[in-house]
Amino acid sequence: MLKKLIEPLWSVYRDWNVPSRLARFGGWMERSRRADDAGGAYDHSETVNDYYDLCTEFMRFGWNESLHFAPLTPDETLEESIVRHQRLMIEKLALREHMRVIDVGCGLGGPMRRVARESGVKVLCVNNNEQQLDKARQRNSEEGLDHLAEYLRCNFMDMSPIEDDSFDAGYAIESTCHAPDKQGAFAEIYRVLKPGALFWGQEMCMTDRFDPASDRDLAAKDELMLGIALDGIAAFSEVNRALEAVGFEVVEAKDRGALDGPGTPWYRPMEGLDGTLQGAIRRTPLGRKAIIAGLRLGEACRFVPKGSAGVVQMMNRTADAYVMGGKLGIFTPLYCFLARKPG
Repeated sequence: MLKKLIEPLWSVYRDWNVPSRLARFGGWMERSRRADDAGGAYDHSETVNDYYDLCTEFMRFGWNESLHFAPLTPDETLEESIVRHQRLMIEKLALREHMRVIDVGCGLGGPMRRVARESGVKVLCVNNNEQQLDKARQRNSEEGLDHLAEYLRCNFMDMSPIEDDSFDAGYAIESTCHAPDKQGAFAEIYRVLKPGALFWGQEMCMTDRFDPASDRDLAAKDELMLGIALDGIAAFSEVNRALEAVGFEVVEAKDRGALDGPGTPWYRPMEGLDGTLQGAIRRTPLGRKAIIAGLRLGEACRFVPKGSAGVVQMMNRTADAYVMGGKLGIFTPLYCFLARKPG
């Protein structure tokens, strides 16, 4: 099971002290709080970079090269659900050939490849993480999509290399949830879109069932923030207000992870196999434990970099937090909106 992971891990971790970087990441919330209390410096973009540097290869191996959630149905695999969800975004944005589109926080470029291949648009892939952007470039080249891709390494809080009114449409899938200032992130996206352009977003949010007076709910929220490098988790209304504050018109917005009737919860792949949803064993609690055990053995035999098992342990804890937040109904990674820049 680990054979396809070992070579990429050595490529990423070869010059790192992984345990030290993991310990640094694990203390980010305490550093942030100390900076708030004492007026010191704290840069959340460094924490987000640490998160993706440590976890991207394991995310790709255990989930998908499209590093996002999707609404699930019992008759689909996770991979099929992700494709269906991306096609919904393409439809909502009304993408067509010769348009120029911005992907804000492109990850490994999984959604971008679907968008470019199926609509023929040219996509600017924006990412502040060098490792992810390099892999997106490599995968686009392997799939013959380089002619439809451009690349910019920058923080989406400051996309000053991009001129105003440059793009016909844009999307941000589970990326602006990392923004330390959501309104500031949306303002930059608004600036680079042409008048009349549509913007699709997918945000991680606390639902209306979240109770800020509940110790249980607050503990679950802290676990999610810690493990996903989120400097706060917004409510639905906060996302909408931030969009409208910078000038966007919210066309539609809904929690696409909410079940109106019988169905498959968005967190089910991390909980275990269920019915006809063919989840990979490596996504399940048992599979994650098996990977941790295999990595420990590999570290002892020097087949894998030291600290690899610790990264998966951290990610396993985060997966448990996802499941807890989903089961309590207080968290969703699928608050999806369509907004328009007035034209």
